[in-house]
Amino acid sequence: MTGAICGCDTDEIKDILKIRLSKKRYTHSLNVAEAARSLAEKYGADKDKAYLAGLVHDICKEIPKEEQLAMAKNCGRDFSPVEMKIPPLYHAAAGAWYCENVLHIHDEDILNAVRYHTAARAGMSLMEEIIYLADLISEDRSYKDVGKMRRLASADISTAMLAALKFSVSDVIEKGSLIPESTGAAYNYYAEKMKNKD
Repeated sequence: MTGAICGCDTDEIKDILKIRLSKKRYTHSLNVAEAARSLAEKYGADKDKAYLAGLVHDICKEIPKEEQLAMAKNCGRDFSPVEMKIPPLYHAAAGAWYCENVLHIHDEDILNAVRYHTAARAGMSLMEEIIYLADLISEDRSYKDVGKMRRLASADISTAMLAALKFSVSDVIEKGSLIPESTGAAYNYYAEKMKNKD
């Protein structure tokens, strides 16, 4: 990994992740990085950037929630009042802040991929879509429709995004949780995109 993308090389980042994450979460991060690299290869995105974004996407997942929230509020990337009420989403915005301010990653595409890998948003870049999907289809995932999601991700990225957002929104509704504005906007964006494609 070149210093042009990040202040650390890949091995240094893996060492940081080993300290910050449980073994299970560290393995998940490696798997997401591999899935992201594979999707980047398929769709013509930068493989190094995809791998790095996959590695760091959960870098703040296991620190205390109050620390996550403090970083998230300072991430400068639309951390909404609704998201402030959903602690499981804090780590994504916190991760973007940490990557920029501690790891000195200044590539906007990577920072946004980390920021939106849970909530999504309308008009995501290819890199953001790749990390969102890689997180859902990584080797360690075993939910009921993961095989279908993997096939979709390999076939057409927009179709996969719409299916992933349907899955995510349905899951949130079933749990009776709040839906961030950016998630609703993402669903509408991909639903309209696919409707116009037909």
